[in-house]
This record gives sequence, C-alpha cells and structure tokens, in this order.
Amino acid sequence: MRAKERVQMFIEDSWSFFRRGAEEIKEGLEEEDALRIRDGAEKLWNAVVSAANALILSYTDIVPASHWERRKLLDKLEEEDPEVEKLGLRDRYGARERYLHEMTFYDGIIDPDMLRREMEKVKKFIEDVQRIISSRSRG
Repeated sequence: MRAKERVQMFIEDSWSFFRRGAEEIKEGLEEEDALRIRDGAEKLWNAVVSAANALILSYTDIVPASHWERRKLLDKLEEEDPEVEKLGLRDRYGARERYLHEMTFYDGIIDPDMLRREMEKVKKFIEDVQRIISSRSRG
C-alpha cells in the first residue's frame, strides 16, 4: 500500500474512532455506565493517534511505533512547518493523551463537561490534520 493510501486509511480510521467514541460517551453518560464512557474516551484517544499517524506519515513516510516516537516526530514537524507549530498539534496530542487515555480510561475519572469539550477538541484536531494534509497534497 502506498503512503498516500495509508494516510487516507488513517484519516478514515480516525473519523470512525471519533464517531464511535463520541456515541459511546454520550450513551454512557445517559445510562451512567462508567465502563462505556471509559471505552468511548479510549476510542477518542485512538482517533487522535490515527490522525497524528496520518500527519506524520504524510511528511516523513514513517508510521510511529510508540507514543514517545509520535511526540518526537510531532516536535520535528513543528520545527519544519510553521502551520503545524501555529496549531500546536504536539501539545494538543499530549493534552488528549492526558485527559482521555490517562485520566478517563485508565484512572476512571469521569467529568461529563470535560468529556463534552474533549469530543469537540478531538474533532477539531482531526479537521486541522486533514486540512494540512489536503493543502500539502495540492501544493
């Protein structure tokens, strides 16, 4: 599979994780089902990971093997591309990791207002990544 096709696959996966995660969180909050909320938060986190993979692959032809490598490569992209830096994608990646993956999924801290904001932030992260990739492929 060519890099361009893999980038598209990561974007599609990202949106699928987003839709499923947001739905699980909404239903989990309505049903007061902590496990469902935690699973939804992990799917939202996977949406961010997939989007970051798409972005990194589009620049470097590398799919990161770990969260540490992903953060390092996002740092590198911020050094190379003013748009990536301006959007603060590495910091946003780290924030989603903290709130969704660590606090909600692992620690079981459920803050409905924070989770609603996180859903919007994940959506915006994917949209920003998709926009950067699109502008690069046109340019």
